[in-house]
Formats: sequence, C-alpha cells, structure tokens
Amino acid sequence: MTTSRPPLLPLDDALARLLASVTPLAQVQAVSTFDADGRVLAQDVVSGLQVPPQDNSSMDGYALACSGLTGAGAVLAVTQRIAAGSSGQPLRLGEAARIFTGAPIPPGADAVVMQEDCTVVSEAAPDQPARVRVDVVPQAGQWIRRAGEDVTRSAVVLPRGMRLSPAGLGMAAAVGLDALQVVRRPRVALFSTGDELVMPGEVAPADMRPGAIYNSNRFFLRAMLQRLGCTVSDLGIVPDRRDATVDALRDASREHDLILTSGGVSVGEEDHIRPAVQSLGGLDLWQIAIKPGKPFAYGHVGEARFIGLPGNPVSSFVTFALLVRPFLLRLQGVVDVAPVTVSARADFDWPRADRRREFLRVRRNAQGGLDLFPNQSSGVLTSAVWGDGLVDNPPGQTVARGDTVRFIALSDLLS
Repeated sequence: MTTSRPPLLPLDDALARLLASVTPLAQVQAVSTFDADGRVLAQDVVSGLQVPPQDNSSMDGYALACSGLTGAGAVLAVTQRIAAGSSGQPLRLGEAARIFTGAPIPPGADAVVMQEDCTVVSEAAPDQPARVRVDVVPQAGQWIRRAGEDVTRSAVVLPRGMRLSPAGLGMAAAVGLDALQVVRRPRVALFSTGDELVMPGEVAPADMRPGAIYNSNRFFLRAMLQRLGCTVSDLGIVPDRRDATVDALRDASREHDLILTSGGVSVGEEDHIRPAVQSLGGLDLWQIAIKPGKPFAYGHVGEARFIGLPGNPVSSFVTFALLVRPFLLRLQGVVDVAPVTVSARADFDWPRADRRREFLRVRRNAQGGLDLFPNQSSGVLTSAVWGDGLVDNPPGQTVARGDTVRFIALSDLLS
C-alpha cells in the first residue's frame, strides 16, 4: 500500500504561516542617525517643530508688498539685504529687500520676484539705497515657502516599523534628531551542507575532484542577510553526517534568532537536516508549489527559528527572496513586507505551462518590455546575474509575446 504525498503548499499560504509565527524582536537600541540606514524604527519620530520654521524665499530675488505696485515697471528702493540664516526688518510700501533662497520673508512682504524679472536701476550709494525696477506684475504668495508646509509641529514624520532610507535619515535630521531608537539587528547563523561543496580559494578549478562544486550559496545568502540588516555568523560547510549536523545546529541555536541553511532539506539518505532539527526541536517540511524552489523547511531549534533552503542556487536565491526576506523584515517589526509587483509586457514566449507557480528570470529592455533568460534551470545562477527581475507566472499559465505579466524587480527583493 502506498501513501499519497500531501499536496504542494501554495506560496501565499506558506508565507502566511511563516509570518504568523513571527514574534518581532523586542530589544531596542539607540543609534546615530548617521548610522541608521536600513534599520527599522522602534518608535514613531515626532517633530518638535515645524519645517520650514518660518516663511522663506524659494528664489534669489526681491521681497516686496504687491499692494505697493501699480503695474510692471515700478521702481522700488532696496533698503535691506537678507541672506539665509539672517532675518530682515519690516518693509514699507515702495521698498524691496534683496533676498536669497532660504532667507526668511521680512514683515510687510507678501511676494518674491526672482532676480531675472528685475532690473537694477542704480547701485547703492553711500547715502542712498539701491533702486530696482520690477519688470513683471507679481502675485501675492509667489516664490514663498510657507512655514510648516513640509512638517507641522507634533506630526509623525517617520512611523514605527519603517525601514529607514537615506531620505528618512534626512527627515529625522530635519526635525533635529541626531539619534534614533531602532530594533536591534537579527542574529542569523548561516551554514551549508554537502560533501560536494568546496570553498573558492581552497582548490583551483583545474584540481577540483569529480562531483565537487564551489559553494556559491554561502556568498549570496550572506550578502542578502547583511543587506537586510542582520548580524551574520558564518558557520561554513557542515559535512553530510548526522552527528556533525546536530552539533552545528545545537551550537547555532544558543545565541541566534534564526538558523539558515541551504541544502539537505529533502528526504534522501544524505539529507540530515530534517532528522537533526527534529531531534533538537521541531520541523515542518513544506513542499511549496513554486518553481524554482519546491523544498523548504521551517521549524525551531531551542529558542532559535530554523529555515532550510534548497541546495540548487537559483532555488535558494528565489526562496530566500520570497520567504526569508519577508520573515526577517517582520522579525524587525516591518508591517508591509510584500514586494512591489507591476504590470509589464512580455517580449518572449513561454509555451510550457507548469502546475506550479513559476518565477522566471527576466530583464527589462530598452523598449519597455521584458526579455527572458533562455535557460530557466534551477542550477543556472547566470540567470539571476543577467536578470533584473522575476516574472510571477501563475500555475498552468503560458505566456505569449505581447502578453501582460506580473514583474517584481530584484532591487525590491534584495534590499
């Protein structure tokens, strides 16, 4: 009597289960705003002031009162000069202030005329002000940036759970914060399994033994973890032995939030991850309905979470992007962890529908469409280097040239 295999788990269901299991990290630390790029805010950033703090000029020119002009060509006395960082005196009708970008608008002025629309009639003499002709009819409010038009006092300018970007750091600085409260970095232990794996530099390509391959997964997984703000403990390559796998997992569980492995998550005789994790904690082995990347393991070893990725490099790359990335972002308190999906035109044919949801490696072209890498095998890492995105192709779906498909940029998945 044969036992039927459970059905493949849809990706959305797998992701929902994964995210439902996450308890965000509670530890918070203060870091310099200079050093907070990519970190996740642990509390709202609330502005204690308005930005800009007062009305100011958005142009180099002349500040004046519109009511003092009867039409184009009026000549005004230039009674003061106001630069950014200084303040002016009240203006009277018939007067103008020479003003520069960012300088406060003086009392009595309600417009700025840019210098290109003015003509200096006379330079300032020792006992007389300069005079300027206004060659246009200004409108009240023109070229004035109003106080608080960017930020009002007490406004939440950066919300808790936001992953900080360079623009976010600038916003924090704009409201006067030199340090920010952020969630501590996730601690991740990373190792690969497989006696076939060799590290670059250990053996020259010409001297590789039959069946050996260089460990590429270790390099891109480590880089992807670091881009997500993790502190990575690289435990190297673990031999294909049960005892070695158990020892590596036990050691990694002591001071890490997540143990991430690649390879050994299937059910073969040399795949020791499953029984090793089960002996130390618990494991769910999911067969996910995606291509590439069907085998995926999730569980725990002691207090540490465990995720096991497939060994094929593109499978490992794609499953990390689609499942591990949102897991780690949610662990840091990020709420919106979904990548941006946009519609794009396929400039290729894909006549072979698959029962699994496919993630095809593609590249945007100069015509605004998508080109397909010719070899979509899960072992061809070249496709991920060449491509700049993935087509999210539904199960059973063929693609004909000109069809609209769902595109996810790798820049969204790798940051």
